[in-house]
Amino acid sequence: MQIKKLISLPSRTGRHLQRYNQGCRLVVGCIPYRIRKTNKSSPIEELEVLLISSQKNSSMMFPKGGWEIDEDIELAASRETLEEAGVIGSLGDKLGEWIFKSKRQDKFHEGSMFSLLVTEELDVWPEKNVRQRKWMTINEAREVCAHSWMKEALDAFVCQFLLLQRNEAELLASCRLESCRSEELRGSIGGQGVEEEVDCYLIS
Repeated sequence: MQIKKLISLPSRTGRHLQRYNQGCRLVVGCIPYRIRKTNKSSPIEELEVLLISSQKNSSMMFPKGGWEIDEDIELAASRETLEEAGVIGSLGDKLGEWIFKSKRQDKFHEGSMFSLLVTEELDVWPEKNVRQRKWMTINEAREVCAHSWMKEALDAFVCQFLLLQRNEAELLASCRLESCRSEELRGSIGGQGVEEEVDCYLIS
């Protein structure tokens, strides 16, 4: 199912398709994020996450909702984020799982959270009329997020993001090194008066 097909549909309601694990309702959601190119000294300072308001009050949280039996967990996470926050993006790895107690019911839930790099922010989405959304810095989000387990998910996201940044930096440095070696090799071959075209294969 293409996630964009859900834009014009109402949000899913009811519990008849809800998944459970040993009595715990399974919920799934995302930490939507974007990267602002502000030339800050730290990549975390360029990072913003999107929070939404509760339907009941003004408290802020990340989008999440029930994982249903007719969808896999990735689709459920993307669907809930589209329905509640009105954004579409590239889903990252799962950040973890948390057991928490519902504030409205005396029941435990098991929540899974993903990161989602936002590629499109919609002007119209299913829950636009009942929620507000706001981009915040990591520190601002940690301060206002209403759920402690979501704050733990936010910390897990920051760790994931920094690890990806480090891996990308190491890969870029490795590519630059290989490029330099290639140029040196081609220059050396050229200096020996070899006129034909030479294909160089570098084996790491």
